[in-house]
Amino acid sequence: MPKLLYSSASPYSAKVRMAALYAGIDLEAVPTKTDDEPGTLLAANPLGKIPVLILDDSRAIYDSVAIVQYFNRVSKNALLPRNPDKRLNAEVLEALADGICDCALAMIYERRHRPVDKVHEPWLDKQWSKIVRALDHLNTTPPKLPKKINAGHIALRAALGYLSLRFAGKWEKGRGRLVRWAARFDQKFPELTAGLPS
Repeated sequence: MPKLLYSSASPYSAKVRMAALYAGIDLEAVPTKTDDEPGTLLAANPLGKIPVLILDDSRAIYDSVAIVQYFNRVSKNALLPRNPDKRLNAEVLEALADGICDCALAMIYERRHRPVDKVHEPWLDKQWSKIVRALDHLNTTPPKLPKKINAGHIALRAALGYLSLRFAGKWEKGRGRLVRWAARFDQKFPELTAGLPS
């Protein structure tokens, strides 16, 4: 059975775990602390980043996008539409959701890894402004939630889950449509909520 090296708080890990659940792919989830730089992680991914999927033949797939693409192939397109235009829309939504996570993590790392007097507030403001623009864009036209969702929907739910974990009460203000979208997602796909960042 493939092993997934992951962190429960990581939005990229959440996306991959939720995608595996949705696509019906069994895997062994192995909690991994990147700060400890465990040998298993570094041997699988020289960057020391998670998530990493280690296949039964010991090949490693890293970066959440590559893992989701792999899941899509082995599940015969359970995660991405075959129609080129619909697939493009799903991929762009996934990229936007991942970009939100990139900015949010940049903010977390800025505070976590610098002394308080060295934290660069303009950098934090810049990252938050990117998140705000993306959220406002999504709130204006939230993606539809059909019976068959795709990797873009899953990535967005993982991103909003991460924002709720790290920025609860801040990201939701003035974005009722997006908050309701997340609630509807959880109602329609309750089995996926176990994979949300925690």
